[in-house]
Amino acid sequence: MDLTRKKCVPCEGGAPPMSDTQACSLIPQVPGWELRGVALERRFKFKDFRESMAFVNKVADLAEAEGHHPDIRISWNRVTLTLSTHAVKGLSENDFILAAKINALT
Repeated sequence: MDLTRKKCVPCEGGAPPMSDTQACSLIPQVPGWELRGVALERRFKFKDFRESMAFVNKVADLAEAEGHHPDIRISWNRVTLTLSTHAVKGLSENDFILAAKINALT
């Protein structure tokens, strides 16, 4: 199913994280993202700081709407997003849903 049509759902502590097999099966659906241990990460490069911040603000609005939030690092014209579900101490489908929706912003 198209991940951009799904909605993030609240995660409960104590639920198991996604298995490596599950994560590997979903990674092709989020081009540009890489598996980094128990997280997804993607780096973006923009023309300047203003474009970086405009993108970050779009991501922030999306994250609020989904109730699932990335870690964000900003360095002038570069933005690095990291997704992981803290409640399960690893990856969940929410991370892939948000990654797909972020890709749709670019």
